[in-house]
Amino acid sequence: MRSREVKELFKAVADIKTPEECRKFMRDLCTIAEIQAMAERWQVAKLLQKGLPYREIAKKTGASTATVTRVAQWLNHGEGGYEILLERLG
Repeated sequence: MRSREVKELFKAVADIKTPEECRKFMRDLCTIAEIQAMAERWQVAKLLQKGLPYREIAKKTGASTATVTRVAQWLNHGEGGYEILLERLG
């Protein structure tokens, strides 16, 4: 996570100015399945923040309970990235 290449990727992402630029970059960088998986995790994080039960989140999002558990682990014990954007985006 601390290689020069990873740092360059993070800098590129941080330089994105608009949602449309982000869409274009992510589509060029990732497969549709990868983008869908990230979108699913983001929805899971939002529902976890609201306090919904894991099984309800899995049902609403289509995510597996393993994915819900993994997102919850990162939300509660990760780097704080989910929290920053959940707070910022309200």
